Amino acid sequence: MAELSYPDVTQLAVPVFIAAILIEVWWISSKKRGGRYETRDAVTSLIMGAGSVVAGILLGFVAWGFFSALWAVTPLDLGTSVWVIALCFVLDDLRYYWVHRFGHRVRWVWASHVNHHSSQHYNLTTALRQTWTGTFTFMMVLRAPLILLGFHPAMVLFVGGLNLIYQFWIHTEAITKMPRWFEAVMNTPSHHRVHHGRNARYLDANYAGVFIVWDKMFGTFVPEQDEKVDYGLVRNIGTFNPLRVAFHEWQGIWRDVTQQGLTWRERLMYCVAPPGWSHDGSRDTSETIKAKHLARNPQDKGTPGFS
Repeated sequence: MAELSYPDVTQLAVPVFIAAILIEVWWISSKKRGGRYETRDAVTSLIMGAGSVVAGILLGFVAWGFFSALWAVTPLDLGTSVWVIALCFVLDDLRYYWVHRFGHRVRWVWASHVNHHSSQHYNLTTALRQTWTGTFTFMMVLRAPLILLGFHPAMVLFVGGLNLIYQFWIHTEAITKMPRWFEAVMNTPSHHRVHHGRNARYLDANYAGVFIVWDKMFGTFVPEQDEKVDYGLVRNIGTFNPLRVAFHEWQGIWRDVTQQGLTWRERLMYCVAPPGWSHDGSRDTSETIKAKHLARNPQDKGTPGFS
């Protein structure tokens, strides 16, 4: 593969992340609004972030080897112009939308992503609560089209880093709304608060990384309502133990697939069906949660989140 390198922008952004967190803490404590911090929760998020970096260092060769193999066989090379990088950024954000959507709709992928939603608080440290097990979801395959189209693997990883940096600032309650034109196109704190909500109307919405237009195009956009966002999981795990946060859903999958008396199809469904699926219907998926809410509150039919 031709030599090409870009800076590790996520590492370069770490001082900015720290400074922003300190500013947010100061703002919340001085203004008495804009969210709140819980020390154990914030520390857990920081540990999860550090663990994600370590996992990336230890397992990054898997994705890089896969991308290198693809680059070796593709006849296309779009070069490295600014316009190519910009196009790569936009297409990679579309890729992120679908990875993120799969992360909420396929339990195997959710097992890796769930830790990001495990905090019952919403502040800038929540953005750092990242997965340790992303390699095992095999979602790297969704980057294959970009590389086969002629975007260099190093460029694809570079724009992916820029995407993650953008998403950092939207994990806050200190910012209410951005200008209307910005809210119409870009992902914002308001849009992403919805995504972190466990309220029935907010489930499985606003998967965007940078451009909220993807959600509007694919029918998953829900605007923030007067209904206050309740953060966390449908069933909160109630722990600050990073190991429990990182692996609890993988353990849950193992318990489910090893139950006695299941068919092979049922065992497979416990891995690939939406979170909450069960062979006997004893648990709730996001669809059944919404349906039960509408049964209790028929006046909400047709409102955002229930349309």
